[in-house]
Amino acid sequence: MSIRRPWRRAASAASHRDLGRTAAQRQREQHCKSVDSAPVAVLDDNERRELERAAESKNIAVSWRARLHLGRDAAARSKTVGHSRDAETLRGNHMGLSGRGGGKAGPVLPLTEFRATTLQAAGMWPFPVGAGAPIVGVPLGVHLYTGAPVCFDPLSWMTRARFLQQPSMMLLGLPGFGKSTLARKIILGLIYAGVSTLIMGDMRPDYRKLVEALGDRGQIIDLGLGRGQINPLDMGPLAQILPTLDAADTDAADKTAALVRKRIAGDRVRRVKTLLQVTRGSAPIDDFEISALGAAIRLLEERFTGAVQPLLSDLADVLEEGPDPVRRAFKADTDSDYRTGSMTLRRTLNALIDGEFGEVFCGQTTVPIDINAAAVCVDVSGIGTADKTLKGAVLLACWEHGFAATDAAHYLADAGCGPRRNFLVVLDEMWQVLRAGVGMVDRVDELTRLNRAWGTALLMCTHTISDLESLPNPEDVATAKGLVERAGVLVVGALPRKEMTRLSDIKPFTDTEVADITSWSSPKALTGEAGALSAPPGQGKFIVKLGEQGAPGIPFRTVLMPSEIESGVHDTNHRFTFVGDDLDDDYDEVA
Repeated sequence: MSIRRPWRRAASAASHRDLGRTAAQRQREQHCKSVDSAPVAVLDDNERRELERAAESKNIAVSWRARLHLGRDAAARSKTVGHSRDAETLRGNHMGLSGRGGGKAGPVLPLTEFRATTLQAAGMWPFPVGAGAPIVGVPLGVHLYTGAPVCFDPLSWMTRARFLQQPSMMLLGLPGFGKSTLARKIILGLIYAGVSTLIMGDMRPDYRKLVEALGDRGQIIDLGLGRGQINPLDMGPLAQILPTLDAADTDAADKTAALVRKRIAGDRVRRVKTLLQVTRGSAPIDDFEISALGAAIRLLEERFTGAVQPLLSDLADVLEEGPDPVRRAFKADTDSDYRTGSMTLRRTLNALIDGEFGEVFCGQTTVPIDINAAAVCVDVSGIGTADKTLKGAVLLACWEHGFAATDAAHYLADAGCGPRRNFLVVLDEMWQVLRAGVGMVDRVDELTRLNRAWGTALLMCTHTISDLESLPNPEDVATAKGLVERAGVLVVGALPRKEMTRLSDIKPFTDTEVADITSWSSPKALTGEAGALSAPPGQGKFIVKLGEQGAPGIPFRTVLMPSEIESGVHDTNHRFTFVGDDLDDDYDEVA
């Protein structure tokens, strides 16, 4: 079978370089040059059918040659206008085809974007779209209007996205609309990113299940009447790094170890002083009394050199003995002068030991904080809401130990004995923290100002601005409002209109945002089957607000993954589950 070759050859004379070649070599080279340089013509339909039949031939040479011609024809057809034999062949590159019927174009530039308010850009509808959300941080849900994924956490938005100057956030929202669920999603994402979480006072508790789900990587500490104790004279988490520093045997490690030992002594004095101040009430602890405590605690350090830690009762025994270093703090020359001068301090310490605080603070620490845990949850739900003074004292002691754990990690890194680590501190139900008194407002205020130096992100949760305005002292109210103003990010869920008026004095909101937030607080429709498990319209909906210039925020809806729902870590209504109820099948995806 003969196959008509459609390719036109260009004749060329052999050069003097071809003289040393055989005739077959010169013929093959001339054939390749003619095929590559000749203009290409497409086959007509009859020629293509003939080649397609030849491509199925059992003769390998005939079949191969037919497929070669079919491939060249396909390439020629892609560069022509029309598929006839007389059509003009177009040559092209990555910029397009050139020639009659073709068209070449340079790089396609992106469209210019303009931002404007809905009032200014109203005539451009429907071309404008809502502002997108950056894909940086923990995935939380979807944008309410565009459906785009929304990612956020205060640490990533400061370190990676550079949107924030300091990693703190204030989360506001009415009870039952998913505030704690959003906080748990942020915690989970940051734990996955290697950030250690400290929940120094879980009030209800809301985070115990989450930390328990981490297995060996999480730690639960129970504190309260009959549940667990914390020793204010304990060396604390800093003692855990001393063996590592001593074993390193470097100048940096030795200097750090000496600094840690001084820090432990100072922490002991400060913790005891704080508890005595809480016990004494409004009367201050005098400077000479603090000096006497420091001298007594130094004596206890010399006596207790092993693994056993001194207790408050041991401190009381030292003050009763009245050794010379303690007497010098009171400038007492005689035993009678010392007894008279130290009477108030010894009475206060005795009231601390024998009073309501004794069961919590007058024993060895039940469970020390593990500085290597991915998450630590201190469960103080066993302390009743009415015991504000006791709860405040326990929270202060927890915070002292918690921030000692963060400093322990930083000390190891500075000495070259451990990796750099970041932490997330969670202050949920902050209204209880602030109302506990005993200087809690000032302690939280200090935390919001120094968290960058401590390498710590801060997640604060409360219900409304009214929680901050209900403090008894006007000075505390002003300080508490400053917590919202200094927060790097404000995340707002369902709130009533009155609260939006108060909040707008701190951070401006657009009319649309106010309308959305207040509408979210509406209850679900009172129709349908009674008892049906359907979420209210605002459950799981929030707006992320940055800056002070009134820029629009990012509205999103929290989305729970099936694994989160099955684990039950977000179910805070488990006490309302009765025998025979099966809530798992109807658990809403949005919380």
